[in-house]
Amino acid sequence: MANSLFAMPSRNSNNYERLEGGMGPARHSPSKKLQWKKLAIACTTLIALVWFLSPRGDGLLSDDDVYPPTTDPHQNIHTPEPPSPPNPQTIPTSPETDPDPLKTVHCAAPHSSASPLVQYALMIDAGSTGSRIHIYKFHNCGPSPVYEYEVFKQIQPGLSSYAGNPNAAAQSLDVLLDEALRVVPASLRGCTPVAVKATAGLRLLGAQESTEILNAVEEHLVSAYPFILPDRDAVAIMDGRDEGVYAWITANYLLDTIRPDSPAGVAPYAVLDLGGGSTQIVFEPERAAREEAGLKDGEHKYGLVFGGTTRMLYQHSYLGYGLKSARGSVHRLVEFMDSVRKPYTNTDEENIPRISNPCLAQETTKEVEIPQADGEKRTVLMAGEDIGSFEACKRVLELVMAKDAVCELKPCSFDGVYQPSLLDAFPTGKILLLSYFYDRITPLIGPNAGSHPGLTISTISQLAKQVCAGPTSWKEYWESDPEVMEELEGRPEWCLDLTFMHALLVLGYEFSETRGVELGKKIGGTELGWCLGATIAMVSGGEVRCQA
Repeated sequence: MANSLFAMPSRNSNNYERLEGGMGPARHSPSKKLQWKKLAIACTTLIALVWFLSPRGDGLLSDDDVYPPTTDPHQNIHTPEPPSPPNPQTIPTSPETDPDPLKTVHCAAPHSSASPLVQYALMIDAGSTGSRIHIYKFHNCGPSPVYEYEVFKQIQPGLSSYAGNPNAAAQSLDVLLDEALRVVPASLRGCTPVAVKATAGLRLLGAQESTEILNAVEEHLVSAYPFILPDRDAVAIMDGRDEGVYAWITANYLLDTIRPDSPAGVAPYAVLDLGGGSTQIVFEPERAAREEAGLKDGEHKYGLVFGGTTRMLYQHSYLGYGLKSARGSVHRLVEFMDSVRKPYTNTDEENIPRISNPCLAQETTKEVEIPQADGEKRTVLMAGEDIGSFEACKRVLELVMAKDAVCELKPCSFDGVYQPSLLDAFPTGKILLLSYFYDRITPLIGPNAGSHPGLTISTISQLAKQVCAGPTSWKEYWESDPEVMEELEGRPEWCLDLTFMHALLVLGYEFSETRGVELGKKIGGTELGWCLGATIAMVSGGEVRCQA
């Protein structure tokens, strides 16, 4: 408020007491008139001297002069001025830069006395290729927990690799949980929730073996560590629907598009996540599409209340269409087509059949195990030969994508799954590609090119053509980058990976070649994916009852 005698503070302000009432003028008898005049002259002279000799600024009364900030009449406590927002340069981004892990720079006391000033939460992502822990710090300065920073650690292999040995699976997480013991202050461990969410790896393992592993993990957490399990589903296989939606929340939360204080009119990104065993797509149809037709009812429709706003999302998780699953599907199809054309031809001393595979880069080979009808596996040598190419591999993937599958609820994307046309439902929105999209594309274009405005889906097809053409082509484009050359030489399936990503976007989801995309791995040092979104839901919905 400006320093003005006529500036009136807000009626709702708690920084002052309104002065109400007062004494009326006293009645004086005529006999005391002379004394009254003398007293008045003396008071006037005294006031003038005080005014003349006292320090002053602009000669106007301040707010505190008119409305002194003594006490809050509603709480009967002193009400200080609100603290200034913290300097962004002083906000910690890791335990190493955090001056006190039990405090926060955002406030001195929690919004509610029932919550600690800061709290931690642990989320273990038990994926198909490995397990990863996300250790999150939140502060409770407002009515809901606000994320501060993350500590991340990962191990390989994943829990599904311990089929038949559940105790070993549980103990494999000790490296991750010991990291949590290092980060979380001892006084807060007892109210730090931990969840273990398994994804496609355990989904594909089978009910009995996956249940045995999850039970062993839960028993190990309870018996060996001080953290708490927030609910009975804390250690479980995550529903594919939630996996995609939580990834959408994470990305858009960090991109500041869905928070209560996000800029008005900003639209959330569509999030496409490509894991090892499954892939997800989540987007909020743009306003015109919502008003005209909306989403048809079904499992793909996901109602979400976040940041005080109700949203209706489209989501689907395609189990069996993750990157590793797609590789297996391609190899099985190529092996089957080869067996129909001719019997196996042994080409080496170990009697391993050699099969030409157009989805491997030219002049590269890879030994692959192919499941057989009797449950056994047969090792074959897949060879790119001189037939490896983007176009030839794309024809194989057209069969794998099952674009012609029966579509009961139209329109469909692929594999018979309903999806509104993106040309109508999401014609202009931004697209964020996560996980294996980032891992395979950024090494070939540079880590700073992920958000380049010129990056389009056609970039992926150009990269696939160069990679599938083999070592001669690699030297033309990446000879000056020995790390890229080493990666390409060690991963013959890079051709398959890029071609599948392109097929997923163009053939599957039916994005145009010219559609712009962005690649994401981290935002502000925080890993993208479903984990932060799931953890926000966990800490916001639970009751934490301990204090540091």
